[in-house]
Amino acid sequence: MPGVIDERAVDLELFARVYGEYIEMPGLQLTVPQASRLWNLNLSLSAQVLDRLVDAAFLRRSGSCYVRADSGRVCS
Repeated sequence: MPGVIDERAVDLELFARVYGEYIEMPGLQLTVPQASRLWNLNLSLSAQVLDRLVDAAFLRRSGSCYVRADSGRVCS
C-alpha cells in the first residue's frame, strides 16, 4: 500500500545505521542520551536499539556506555 511504512524495514535500516557507526568508529562509547542525540531518536527507541545489539553480542555495556563487544575500552 502506498504511504504505509514497513516497521521491519525501518528497524533494519536503523540497526544498520547504528551498527555502521560502531564499525566505522571502533572506540565509540555512547550513553543512551548521547545515542539519542546522535541519531535523533527518542530515549526509549535508542535504548531498545542498543539493547538489541547487546543481545546480538555486537555491543556490550560498560558502565552507562554502550561499546563494541570486542572493545577493551571502559567508559567512566
